[in-house]
Amino acid sequence: MSKLSRSLLAALALCSCQPALAAPLEARASYVLTLGGINIAAMNVDLQDSAGRYRMDLSANVAGLGTLVASGTAKATSTGRSNGQGLVSDKFDLETRAQGETFTVDVSFLGRNVTAFRVEPPILDNYDRVPIERRHLNGVGDFLSAFVLRGNGLDKGLCQRRATIFTGVERFNVAMNYASTDEATSPRTGYQGPVIACSVRYEPISGHFTSSEITSYLAESERIIIWYAPLGESGYFIPYRVLIGTNMGDLSMVLTNLRQ
Repeated sequence: MSKLSRSLLAALALCSCQPALAAPLEARASYVLTLGGINIAAMNVDLQDSAGRYRMDLSANVAGLGTLVASGTAKATSTGRSNGQGLVSDKFDLETRAQGETFTVDVSFLGRNVTAFRVEPPILDNYDRVPIERRHLNGVGDFLSAFVLRGNGLDKGLCQRRATIFTGVERFNVAMNYASTDEATSPRTGYQGPVIACSVRYEPISGHFTSSEITSYLAESERIIIWYAPLGESGYFIPYRVLIGTNMGDLSMVLTNLRQ
């Protein structure tokens, strides 16, 4: 799996909960990703929710950063049901293109259980790759449907949750806890108002390589933070900012525009 794919998955491996929307929702959130203060990608996330069905579409253009991050594109789609417990994936697709190579993932779910998945080109099961077991594919969702939260407001309870995620390549958990309440004031961002910060812990389960420095770093990191902002009165909460500390500088994702 390319560094481009892993960086996007890391940045987006966030979390998901509140009743189905009373009215249809259509929104677009635009983000800029930086590494060490240097812009490396621009990303749009489109969200639709109507009659208990949701669709999320992500598209990203990665400018790259020398040998650290390859330039390319990424797009992903998640569809499924929205209910009082959050978002339940039916289908997840991912495609990245970088350095003349294309990488695709297709995952099908039925009630939070994986029914089928395909990865092209296939990931080689080297000696240091942790095997994905059948039990790891039950009670999971995709990382894109975990990109937003559902809740009743910006209170501490919004952060107290745990997501179990299968990307088609790796199975991991993301545990969130309340960190602080803050105010977004910058006029250069897509939202000004109250936000809540959630600390994040990443727990690899299977599909990863034990020799992977990125996996080890994320698992040991105590500096992964997501600031959430309300998406109007919809009951959805979306990332305003994501911060992942790395030895190459902070990997940061910031909301630059919001249309709904």
